[in-house]
Amino acid sequence: MPSVHRSPLPRGRRPARHHRIRVRFASAAAATALLAGACSGSDSGSEAVAPPLSAQQEIGASEGRLNIVTWAGYAEDGTTDKTVDWVTPFTRATGCQVRSKVADTSDSMVALMKTGQYDGVSASGDASLRLIYGGDVAPVNTGLLSNYPDIAPYLKNQPYNSVNDQMYGAPHGYGANVLMYRTDKMPQKPTSWSVVWDKNSPAANHVTAYDSPIYIADAALYLKAHRPDLKIQDVYELDEKQFNAAVDLLKQQRPNINQYWHSYIDELQSFKSADNYAGTAWEVTANLAKDEGVPVDTTIPTEGATGWSDTWMISSKAQNPNCMYKWMNWITTPRVQSQVGQWFGQAPANPKACRYTASGFCATYHVGDAEFYKRIAFWKTPVADCGDDRGTTCVDYSRWAQAWTEIKG
Repeated sequence: MPSVHRSPLPRGRRPARHHRIRVRFASAAAATALLAGACSGSDSGSEAVAPPLSAQQEIGASEGRLNIVTWAGYAEDGTTDKTVDWVTPFTRATGCQVRSKVADTSDSMVALMKTGQYDGVSASGDASLRLIYGGDVAPVNTGLLSNYPDIAPYLKNQPYNSVNDQMYGAPHGYGANVLMYRTDKMPQKPTSWSVVWDKNSPAANHVTAYDSPIYIADAALYLKAHRPDLKIQDVYELDEKQFNAAVDLLKQQRPNINQYWHSYIDELQSFKSADNYAGTAWEVTANLAKDEGVPVDTTIPTEGATGWSDTWMISSKAQNPNCMYKWMNWITTPRVQSQVGQWFGQAPANPKACRYTASGFCATYHVGDAEFYKRIAFWKTPVADCGDDRGTTCVDYSRWAQAWTEIKG
């Protein structure tokens, strides 16, 4: 099958096409509307009961069609680049004609899946739980997923893709929200996220921050390490006191912020022009900057980092469930995982993809690195149920969205 260009590249360079990277931006108004009624229980699954839906027991004959909602770059058919195509070989092998609908936000994905017109979706953790508790996706029979045994164990049965140890999809890929900084402005490698929170930081007034309510979790992550009195355990399960402390920290940070970014292009340009010195970023953005000669580097400070992990999920109303299962089997094969990972710029869920990637790619993206994964607090939808003895005293995502509007001013 056609494959992504895999000529050797120096460590830190990225073979993925930068114009395919998606914008992970959540509209606060849309988030509030979409979340209403979607998450009535705990995202950790300790007490909540997801709608009683059954997992498919066998894969039958292809229905001949597959309708999916995807992030840009996840279902390439050669249209964007004739050398990048894993959809056409899939159709040849299965008879399933793929029709993909690209969504540029998690909220759009949730809205599209609620229409019942799509068979599956490549959901991030800040959407997947809304889909599960909204009854929009069905449990997945992992026994029907031929590559499931090869998927990195730490991507399975996570709070953002399972409930009560029942998987709701096939893990696809993941990445961290790293600290990126200009080495000419900050020659000493930062060891703490304080460089973006401290008003006396060398990066003060030249800080970037991700423009989304989910960024509140980054503040909670910092407080978890520096305010033990708050007793924050999970940065997405915040009670009123913990939530208010995170919001207060973000309001204190506001004068330091030179740019709230929701497009990686905007952040890339700001670092190229030296308007910004430090801030949360994706590894692919740093690699692009390095490719263009910008003096930047990345690190995960001692407090850790937030991150994103995507999962292919099947609609509870799928009209073509057999083709969706066949797609999940196809997209998780090592060769296709390598193609998607390099084109998009992320760590493949299947470490066997490293057999087919460019030299240095898997090291750069920490593929199969369990210790790296443990340092990341992956996005998941905040809900009222704290998942512990605090009961339903946690702040849900609609409140996060409202607070984010106030923080930005």
